[in-house]
Amino acid sequence: MSTQILKQESPVLEELLLGAEQIGKLAEQEAQQAEENSSVSDNVVNLMKKTEISRIMLPKEYGGPQVSIKEFAAIVRKVANYNISAAWLTYLYPLHNMLPAYLPKAGRDEIVNSEGLISDIFAAMGTAVKDGDGYRISGKWNFVSGILHSEWVGVGVKIQFPDKDKPEVCLPILKTSEVEIVENWDTFGLRGSGSNQVIAENVYVPMERILRPDPAEATRKPPEEDYDKDYPFYGVPFYPTFYVGFPSIAIGGAERVIAEFKKMTEKRIRLMDGVRESESPRSQRVLAEITTEFHTAEALMDKYIDLLVDYEKNGATTPNSEFFALRTKIIKICTEIALRALLTLGGGALYKNGPIELFIRDILSVATHKTSLYEDSVAAYGQDLFGFESGVRG
Repeated sequence: MSTQILKQESPVLEELLLGAEQIGKLAEQEAQQAEENSSVSDNVVNLMKKTEISRIMLPKEYGGPQVSIKEFAAIVRKVANYNISAAWLTYLYPLHNMLPAYLPKAGRDEIVNSEGLISDIFAAMGTAVKDGDGYRISGKWNFVSGILHSEWVGVGVKIQFPDKDKPEVCLPILKTSEVEIVENWDTFGLRGSGSNQVIAENVYVPMERILRPDPAEATRKPPEEDYDKDYPFYGVPFYPTFYVGFPSIAIGGAERVIAEFKKMTEKRIRLMDGVRESESPRSQRVLAEITTEFHTAEALMDKYIDLLVDYEKNGATTPNSEFFALRTKIIKICTEIALRALLTLGGGALYKNGPIELFIRDILSVATHKTSLYEDSVAAYGQDLFGFESGVRG
C-alpha cells in the first residue's frame, strides 16, 4: 500500500498522516512511561482528539473527516512505525466510533454527540435481564483496551429476543461512569494499550444503545432505509472490516523493525571475524529476505482490503475464513520478520527499552489476539475450501 499514492489522492489524508506521525512520535518519546503505567498518557489520547484521528470513522453526518478503509489502515500503520501500543488505540478508538453507526438514530445521536471515546469487548461474558424497554446488564470482562480514557464501553452479552429461536450475541453500550474499572493489565507486550477489566452490576441500557451484530453482518447496513450509502462500513462484511487494523499494526511495526535492523547492522562488526556486517553476505541476505517478505505482507494487505471493498460487487461470496486466513498470514509474516531480525542481531538487541526489544514484544502480542491466531484461521479456511461450514465470524 503506497502512502505516497494515498497522499496524492487526498489532501485530507495527508494532514491526517501528519497527525498520525505526531501521535506516534509522542508515544515513542513516552514509551517507558507507558510501560510503567500500563497505558499511554492523556497527552497521547488528547493528540488523537486534537488531530481528529479519533473521529475519522464517524459517519460524515456528524462532521468528522470520514476516510476510506484503505486510508484508515494507512493511518494506523503510520502510528505503528513509532509505537505499537499507541497504534492499537489509534485503531480502536476511531473504529469503535462505527459501532453507533449500526444503532437506531436515537442511540447513535446520544453516543456520538457526547464526543466521548468508546471501548468494547465482544466476548459474551455478561448477562442481560429484560427491564421495560431495555435490559439490565451484569458481568465481568477482561482485555478492554483503552478503557481508562473512554466515556463509553460496549460489553458482550447474549440476549434471547422474542422473535428469535436462540440467544443472540449483542453489545450493549454502557457509560463508563456506571461500571467499575479494575486496573489489572500487567503483560509481556502491548502494555500501553491499558486493556483492563470492567465489571458491571445491574446497569440499565435502553434498547437504542444495544448493538445487534448479527443483523449488521447480515444486512451490512443500519436499521433504517434512509442511510449514507458512502459510509465505508456499510456494504462490507462486519467482522472482517472491524478487524482490519490488526494486520495494519503488524505491518507498521515490521516496517520499523527492518529499518532498525538495517541501521544496527550497518554499524556492527562481529568480534569473531572482524567483518563489517553490512559487507557480509549473511546480513545482506537477511535484509533482502525480510524486505521481500515485508512486500508480501503489504500485497496481502491490499488483497484483504480489496476483498472488503468489493465484497458486494463480488456477490458477497468471500467466506469469513478467507479474511481470517489472509489477516493472520500477514501478522505471521510480520512476526517472523521481527524474530529473524532479533536472532540475526544477537544479544545486543535484547536490552530493555531498545526499539527492537519493544517492537518484538508488541508484534508478538498482536499475534496472540484471538482474531490473529494463525492455526485457527487456516483450519477454518481449509474447512470452507472443502465445502464444510467453518462457522468463523471473520
